[in-house]
Amino acid sequence: MRRTRWLVILLVGIVVGAFAAEKPKPNFIIILADDLGFADLSLNGSKQIATPHIDRLAKEGMNFTNGYVSGPVCSPSRAGLLTGRNQVTFGHDNNLGGNQPGFDKAFNGLPLTETTIASRLQKLGYVTGLIGKWHLGEAPHFHPLKRGFDEMWGYTGGSHDYFTSEPDGKGSLAPIECNYKTPQPITYITDDKGDECIDFIKRHKNEPFFLYASFNAPHSPMQATAADLELFKHIENKKRRTYCAMVHRLDINVGRMMDALDEAGLSENTLVVFLSDNGGPCDQNASVNAPFNGQKGILLEGGIRVPFIMRWKGKIPAGTTYEHPVLSLDFAATFLELAGGVITDQMKFDGVNLMPYLTAESNEKPHDSMKWRFTISAAIREGNWKLIRLPDRLPMLFDLSQDISEQKDVALQHLEITENLLKKLGKWDVKQMHPVFLEGAEWKAKQLKLYDADYQLQQPE
Repeated sequence: MRRTRWLVILLVGIVVGAFAAEKPKPNFIIILADDLGFADLSLNGSKQIATPHIDRLAKEGMNFTNGYVSGPVCSPSRAGLLTGRNQVTFGHDNNLGGNQPGFDKAFNGLPLTETTIASRLQKLGYVTGLIGKWHLGEAPHFHPLKRGFDEMWGYTGGSHDYFTSEPDGKGSLAPIECNYKTPQPITYITDDKGDECIDFIKRHKNEPFFLYASFNAPHSPMQATAADLELFKHIENKKRRTYCAMVHRLDINVGRMMDALDEAGLSENTLVVFLSDNGGPCDQNASVNAPFNGQKGILLEGGIRVPFIMRWKGKIPAGTTYEHPVLSLDFAATFLELAGGVITDQMKFDGVNLMPYLTAESNEKPHDSMKWRFTISAAIREGNWKLIRLPDRLPMLFDLSQDISEQKDVALQHLEITENLLKKLGKWDVKQMHPVFLEGAEWKAKQLKLYDADYQLQQPE
């Protein structure tokens, strides 16, 4: 009996010790830039903008040279990012704007049928916070506090003035919403968002958290501080000068957030993701997507291939590059499994958990094929072949291994590949549901013109 009692005590001690030694769940931070040009980081060769803090993320983590978002404009891209599902599959194909005739404005937002990664992490014991831009519906039933976020400091629309808001303001002058304090007056909103992100990290450093740091820089309106503009006074083009100053200030606040993680002792237990919601809108904010052709709003590489970085000290190899195509849809699946959740068929994820691929546990590619659809256009990439389908011309085919800037359409030289990809894209397309809301028809004509515009394919001096 005595021997049995000691054996039981020993086993209990082993079990208790195992639980005590169990590592805490990792924290997750998504830092999302808004309308950032691919070329406008020193990491990607910028000669005008030094971004040492964003570069540091890549030096301490992994840089993805074939990182894509699931849509070329803000709202669809964010819908995919937060759900892990291609937004076209649930009708979030268009950008959010005014309600169009024939559509019920009650559906003008991220469909309530969809579950965000914030909601999934909440159920696993995470505290979740949104700092900044939402742009997934302004009606009360779409509000982020009803879509999985415990805390919010920000605004539900698609843009905001950088220096001010008004108590009864609309659009970019809307008041800042916050459910955990009375929001302070805006100083410069990129700095204010940095302050709130740092405060969130400090307040929740002793519990697992998910922070969605949704910056609006360098989205219009084009506004920068006088001090930051002074740093770029040598740039003659006023809009470009302002843009550079805005990206510089974004970089400063990324650095402040990383310092906050270091000070809280959380850097080795926090997976940090940095990306842009879409390519830079060159015609609007003077961004540059070189060497990629195209811009925000279209499916050429410049619209959907974005800066894409993951850092998790000790888990993701530091200073490495990953060349296989990945998607912003992959983050939801990655976070869920790392948090201890289980992916089921009912979740219908289009993304995958990237960690086995990044740690060489798997030698396969995360994706054999990727597909996009946005209003008038659709695209498919398989291997290095990419096909784009438009309503006013024959499909375009590019070999990205030979033509990264998509300058040479080889559809007629490779008819078998063109036909094969066009059929795959069409079969996928016709299975998708009808959009639950539409943007104004005038945007379709604008998007079509963007395919014929000339884009800067070299870094500006």
